[in-house]
Amino acid sequence: MKKIILTIITAMLFLVPVKGHAADSTKVTLQKAIEIALTESPTMRIADREIQTKKQYKSEQIAGFFPDAYISASYQRTLKKQVMTMAMGGQDMSIEVGTANNYVAGLNLSLPLVMPTMWYNMKITNVEVELALENARSSKISLINEVKKAFYGVLLAQESYDVLIKNYKNVELTNQNITDKYERGMASEFDKLRSDVQLKNQKPNITAAENGMKLATMMLKVLIGVDINEPMIFEGKLSDYEQDVINGNIPDIKSLSLNDNPNLKQLDYSKRELELSKKMVISSSCPTLVMAGTYQYMAMNNDFKFSKYNWVPYSYIGFSLNIPIVSWAGTSYKMKQTDLSLQSLDDQRTTLEKNLWVSVTNSLNSLTKANDELVSNKETMMQAEKAYSIVQKQYELGMATWLDLNSAELAMISSQLAYYQSIYDYISAYADLNAVLGKE
Repeated sequence: MKKIILTIITAMLFLVPVKGHAADSTKVTLQKAIEIALTESPTMRIADREIQTKKQYKSEQIAGFFPDAYISASYQRTLKKQVMTMAMGGQDMSIEVGTANNYVAGLNLSLPLVMPTMWYNMKITNVEVELALENARSSKISLINEVKKAFYGVLLAQESYDVLIKNYKNVELTNQNITDKYERGMASEFDKLRSDVQLKNQKPNITAAENGMKLATMMLKVLIGVDINEPMIFEGKLSDYEQDVINGNIPDIKSLSLNDNPNLKQLDYSKRELELSKKMVISSSCPTLVMAGTYQYMAMNNDFKFSKYNWVPYSYIGFSLNIPIVSWAGTSYKMKQTDLSLQSLDDQRTTLEKNLWVSVTNSLNSLTKANDELVSNKETMMQAEKAYSIVQKQYELGMATWLDLNSAELAMISSQLAYYQSIYDYISAYADLNAVLGKE
């Protein structure tokens, strides 16, 4: 019986899941984070709805070219009949005209034949659909850039935290060695106190680095559109991008083009829209031709004996031509307003293009700087790690002071953090460059 109970308890321990275990967390790479953001981000959903709205409006404009049909019915009760007076035989005779009840019911049709304003409005709607698509592409490029930089920020925070944790373990080991020497009378009390203080001073830095890592992770989760409490592990290391930095695949500014920049393309679409608006203003002063027709029944009677009513059919078809005469005065002023807007738009585009080239130049300079710094920082880091290892052994043998060990430790930490920072600067600058060039 005891063996059976022991077996059951052991099985239950194995079956109970461990809360917060790493296996419960979703591992997310950079590409996976981008895919989640493009699917779950509210920004992309809003952009998609804007596209659908413009397409629905386009369908509404197309429907305006089809015949419009509607059924109408009316009833009129005559309170006082109209009197008609005629001269007959030298005497005036008055006759009441009409009936007390008048009924009209029928089908009415209308079809626009020549409507220049509607044609240009349709063309403007087509441009608005293209503009909505470009806005969505702009949102996508901006979102991808933000996700990349946030993901790199998480990796940098993780690397910084790992450096501080590794340094804390080294300081902890050194503190233990000094404590052992102090207990054996081989180290002074001052060295022990100084080592204890240094060990305690490491904890606030580790706490700050841990909080920074958590904050960067939460910001990335918000950016990709998931709950901040969703268990996720963002995979990757900044050192994975080291080779990209060392290769230094920095493009020449002469080979770059801003033709795919979303902001410039949006201004181009806006210019096309203004040009079509100008043509639509002109078309509003052009003649219009509409075909209209109706088929209806009429009944006129003085009582409510519907079964005896005589319903008379009535139908017609006709054309309506409208030629504006005095509207050209207002049209000329509207055209001048549109011309001024087009000139302002050209100036905006020129200014924007110059600023974008400044951004491109700045990104290229950042790439070059980060590339040069990485080579130097990596060599410095390797030298600092080797120097720390040597000083640590010298300190254990009594050939170096605690101050020498502390200086070597600070130099090693600074070189490691600078190494990771240079990689982060390079890949972040490359992400900004691709965003300016309009690359997804």
